[in-house]
Amino acid sequence: MKKNVIVSLADSNYFPLLEELIASIKRFKGSDNVAICILDAGLTNEQKEKLNKTVDEIKSAEWDIEVPKHKINGKEWLKSQVSRAFLPKYFPDYEKYLWIDCDAWVNDWKCIDLYFKACENGKLGITQTIGPGYKVTSRVNWLLGKLAVIKSQNFKHAVKSGINYKDSRKLAFAPHINIGVFSLEKNSKGWISWQNNLTKTLKSGNIFGSEGLAINMSVYIDNLDTEFLPLNCNWITSNLLPKYDDEQKTFVEPYLPNYKIGIIHLAAGIWKDGKDMRQDKSIKIEIENLHNKKILKSLRYN
Repeated sequence: MKKNVIVSLADSNYFPLLEELIASIKRFKGSDNVAICILDAGLTNEQKEKLNKTVDEIKSAEWDIEVPKHKINGKEWLKSQVSRAFLPKYFPDYEKYLWIDCDAWVNDWKCIDLYFKACENGKLGITQTIGPGYKVTSRVNWLLGKLAVIKSQNFKHAVKSGINYKDSRKLAFAPHINIGVFSLEKNSKGWISWQNNLTKTLKSGNIFGSEGLAINMSVYIDNLDTEFLPLNCNWITSNLLPKYDDEQKTFVEPYLPNYKIGIIHLAAGIWKDGKDMRQDKSIKIEIENLHNKKILKSLRYN
């Protein structure tokens, strides 16, 4: 019986990305000892039949916390903002859970091992969205040249979600944590902390982003024991483009020593001529190789 599991979620529109994520996982020998489970948020029967040949389990995602129907408005994929905080409920037969958003793919198996190691002893394994090359971490509006109105992602979402100002201020300039890739053990207290905070954020705030705000609250307010992994374990391409190593044929960090990127994450999309690379695999953008030469590349798994 496999003890570790990688979980993702998709609807019919994101199915091609999900297939690429699965293919990127299964090409590594290490995947032989790791289960792959999928939460269904609107897949077609044909897509699920295809998935059944490559994954261990598929379960229908649910609204594990009650959400007003007017907020859902037919967007069943928003279940991903709730159900990922309840993974042991859906797939109870595993000891360690690694969630990877379906618009991400695995470039280096070492980061998978790191995530499973990181969550030992009840810790949360996760990556902060800050690192070398990040030029803006928080936004403020300046009044009269010296008074600042905070516009950071954590603070803005917290206030909108009805979180008290004392806690919102704790989040204001804390490095944002992206929930698109994380690991937790089955019996970690992190699940309860996250679920409790998610219940709070869903009451007044939008569904989208609620789970991310909730996990930031768990880390920075509840002081959940956390193992912060390097940025290359969840490389969000819309924040900072990678470089390409032509000799090794792989994506690497854009600054020395150009470490190999473990997980390429297309969160927020990569846009060109009004089209998102997540929806159109033919899109290529200009990035640099290690010789500082401009090349055209797709950041999708090939």
